[in-house]
Amino acid sequence: MKQIALLILLVLIMSCGGAKKAIENSESTKQVEGTKTINTSETEIKVEKEIKTEVKTKEETPTETEDLVKISETKAETKTEAFNHYAFDYLLQTNVSVDGNVDYKNFKTQSADLAIYIKSLTENMPLESWSKEDKLAYWINAYNALTIDLILRNYPLNSIKNIDKPWDQRLWKFGDKWLNLNDIEHQILRKMDEPRIHFAIVCASFSCPKLQNTAFTASDIDTQLTDATKDFLADQDRNNISENSLKLSKIFKWFAKDFKTNGSLIDFLNKYTEVEISSKAKKSFKDYNWDLND
Repeated sequence: MKQIALLILLVLIMSCGGAKKAIENSESTKQVEGTKTINTSETEIKVEKEIKTEVKTKEETPTETEDLVKISETKAETKTEAFNHYAFDYLLQTNVSVDGNVDYKNFKTQSADLAIYIKSLTENMPLESWSKEDKLAYWINAYNALTIDLILRNYPLNSIKNIDKPWDQRLWKFGDKWLNLNDIEHQILRKMDEPRIHFAIVCASFSCPKLQNTAFTASDIDTQLTDATKDFLADQDRNNISENSLKLSKIFKWFAKDFKTNGSLIDFLNKYTEVEISSKAKKSFKDYNWDLND
């Protein structure tokens, strides 16, 4: 009987141990499954965050249409030119160096294009409603284009002075009136109260200001006139300027009145030179070289 009792007791103990191990295994499984669940949950959270981030990024990035709208708005704010001088700008860039030397030989091969530009000028004269800037750009470009046209009509030559009365020839009809270069310079440009025009219009000669290799435009006219004035004054071939001595281009002699509308000539010069010129500086004028600016 004792042996049977011991055997039963042993079976019971083994059964309890198995049950305990089963319970532990079960709990371990739950912990593993729990871990998997937690890990899966974290992955889902991470993915969700990435999706939200991606959506946010797309919302903050402007669309192509929005970019085009902004570009259009920017262009709308840009000043509109009353007259488009692109054709003349192209011809200048093609035939004029940065130093102002003109390749008249090559320019002559494009004389038909120049004629088209001049025709567009004559058929679209400035209106009263045009701004001063638009009028200045128009007439400065017109003067330079007509001067080039005059040279090409008589090319080859060594000087504009080889042409009979070059500034008095009425070769171009603007509206119902035939104009010459003197008309444009003295009756139009000089009456616009802008002395810097003398460094923008070019008489095709070495001692003249250099011909710019870009056209004048209303939107940049002030900067262009200032740059042209500074360049001319700093050019040692045209002017020699120091604190107490001035050897100037005869432009300042011929058009002296234009440079004294808001003070003295020295007041004008001091606005555009790096040298501070004394009011007592001695003044003289250089000989004018009429050789062609080629």
